[in-house]
Amino acid sequence: MRRLSVQKTRLVPVVCGVLLLAPLVSCASDAELQAESQTPAQAVRQTEAAAQTLPQSEPDSARWSPSPETSWQWQLSGALDLTMDADVYDIDYETTTQQDVDTLKGSGRRLVCYLSVGSWEEFRGDAGVFPEAVLGRPLDGWPDERWLDIRRTDDILPVMAARMDVCAAKGFDAVEADNVDGYINESGFPLTADDQLAYNRAVAGLAHERGMSVALKNDIDQIPELVDDFDFAVNEECRRYRECEAYAPFAEVGKAVLHVEYEGSLDFCAESKRQGLSSLLKPLDLGAARSSC
Repeated sequence: MRRLSVQKTRLVPVVCGVLLLAPLVSCASDAELQAESQTPAQAVRQTEAAAQTLPQSEPDSARWSPSPETSWQWQLSGALDLTMDADVYDIDYETTTQQDVDTLKGSGRRLVCYLSVGSWEEFRGDAGVFPEAVLGRPLDGWPDERWLDIRRTDDILPVMAARMDVCAAKGFDAVEADNVDGYINESGFPLTADDQLAYNRAVAGLAHERGMSVALKNDIDQIPELVDDFDFAVNEECRRYRECEAYAPFAEVGKAVLHVEYEGSLDFCAESKRQGLSSLLKPLDLGAARSSC
C-alpha cells in the first residue's frame, strides 16, 4: 500500500491577512469587511461568477517555470528568511505578505505559491466556504485538515480559483498544488484514479489561465498521464521510498523536479543530480533551515 501524503506544519494566518475571496485587498478595507459579512453560500456564488470570466490560458512559452537543477528554498513555517541563497522560493500563499513578495521579487527571486487544493484546512480564511458535504476524513497526522471530495468541482474549483487569484495578484510565478492524490488515501470518498486525473488537470488549467506554471506534487503513480499537463514537479522523500526514478518523464523533457528529504544526510546528492533532481534536506516542519545539494 502506498504511503499517505507527507504534509507540513504551517503558521496559522495572522488576523490581518489576505482575504481569499477577493482578488486584491488590504487590511481592514471596505471590500474585506463586506466579504467577511457574506454567508458561505454567497461567497461560493461570488467565486463561481468570477470563474466564468477567467482569462484564456497563456501559451507555454509565456509562462516562467523552473529549470532543472534550479536552486530553491521551501519554507512554510516560522519567520520567512528572505536571505537564502536560492533562485526560487516556495512559500505559503496566505501567510506570505505583499512586502515579502516584493522584497524577494526585487532581488531577482522567482516565487512558487503553496496552497492545498485537495484538503480543507480549518485555519484558512476561506474555511467556512466549503459545504460540509465535500469534507471527508482527516489527513493522517493532521487533524485540522480533511480530504475534499474532488468530484464536487462546482463547489471546490471556484474556491481554488479565488486562491490562485491571490497568488497572481501578489506576483507569484507558479503554484504548488498540494494533496492531489486523495484517491490513494483514506479520504472518506470513493475516489477513482480517473477522478483524480480530471481534478488535477482542472487545477493545472486554473494556474495556466492566470499565467502561472504549476507543479505536480507527489502523485507518483499518475506521472505518465500528467507530465504533459504540469510544468514541473515537487516531491517529498522519493529517495527514502526509492521512487526517484519515477520522475524520469519530467527529467527527460527538461522539466524541473524540486525534491526534498527529511531524514539522513546529503549523501544522496550525486544520485539526485544524475536523475535530474534539484534536492534539499530539510526538517519536517519546513522552517528556514536548509541544506542544498
